[in-house]
Amino acid sequence: MYSLLLALIYIAFISLGLPDSLLGSGWPAMYPGLGVPVSYMGIITMVISGGTIVSSLLSDKLTRKFGTRIVTVVSVFLTAVALFGFSFSHKFWMLLVFAVPYGLGAGAIDAALNNYVALHYKAKHMSWLHCFWGVGTIVSPFIMSYALTRSVWNDGYRIVGAVQLGIALLLLVTLPVWKVNKNTALSAQKNVGLAGALKIKGVPLLLIGFFAYCAAEATAMGWASTYFAQVKQVPTEEAAKLASLFYIGITASRFVSGFISDKLGDKRMIALGIAVLLCGIALLPLPAPDGVAIAGFVIIGFGCGPVYPCIIHATPTNFGAENSGAIIGIQMASAYVGSTFIPPLFGLLGRRLGFSIMPYYLAVFVVLTVVMVMLSFRTAKKAREKHAREEATLPSFTAPEAEKPDAPSCHD
Repeated sequence: MYSLLLALIYIAFISLGLPDSLLGSGWPAMYPGLGVPVSYMGIITMVISGGTIVSSLLSDKLTRKFGTRIVTVVSVFLTAVALFGFSFSHKFWMLLVFAVPYGLGAGAIDAALNNYVALHYKAKHMSWLHCFWGVGTIVSPFIMSYALTRSVWNDGYRIVGAVQLGIALLLLVTLPVWKVNKNTALSAQKNVGLAGALKIKGVPLLLIGFFAYCAAEATAMGWASTYFAQVKQVPTEEAAKLASLFYIGITASRFVSGFISDKLGDKRMIALGIAVLLCGIALLPLPAPDGVAIAGFVIIGFGCGPVYPCIIHATPTNFGAENSGAIIGIQMASAYVGSTFIPPLFGLLGRRLGFSIMPYYLAVFVVLTVVMVMLSFRTAKKAREKHAREEATLPSFTAPEAEKPDAPSCHD
């Protein structure tokens, strides 16, 4: 049952990744038919991310009331409805309407499952969890490319919507499996709220760093196809396929990370990922054949691989398991704030300055990420050490009964 539950959680994260790469890979073919500028993709992502911010902030309350399994199943059904809605849309405003349930579903499942795995599983499982998210993101661009070569972009959303519905039904019929972790640490968690979480030392720094990382990841993820089409003059069908390069890199990285993350630890894995990520960014502006830029996106994805899951997995250790539910929900919200506002800003700047600014744009946010995250880890460590010293200096009292040799143990 334990292994089956883990498999179901992995499948749920495939459902989270499936829609994430669909819009970016299909957008070069979508916007001309919708009669809108290329930068309007940012408006759709803003609406989606707005929903995810709301549901992420509410995730701790929802999970306490209904449980992780119910939140997960309902969220997957919501995203399936949204994808079918996208498939029947022929006007831009229709996409905005169905972006709302997609965002609400994505945010709730993301926060709930990340906290669940951070509390109950090792770092390797967190890496592999997000690896399965990458599986979903890799599949979608190929589905969209298939739809574009044989029909229209709407069919790409229709196919992915059907897969999403199948996953939702699977999770629904296997709800009893979640009882394997019936006695969890969730009941011991505090309802600290937004204000309380922000008062914890190191949390504001972490939120800034997570915002910056997700801003860079979402920009690379959403605009890779457009970068190849606009900067490298690649045909839209081929550009949709090349968009999967980032996802291949990030998925492969998370698979590999699962084997070494427990040994190296979250902090070292984050630093290693950032270093690789910067190397990939450095390849994009080089005056070299397209193959170098292709390799660059693969390396960028590979560098991104361990960053997100390791930041999340370190949260209970850094700030206490009792606070992790609230903090991870706020982390998800900060992540989606970055995903909401920074990629659209890149779209606007790209229209005016050219999409060739992408590597410099990404570099700014990656540097901000490593500075803020490492400062957060250092601050959290000092706070833990201070708390440990204070605990050590407190007077200890021994009950008289405990001094008796024949006194029963409290564990008897």
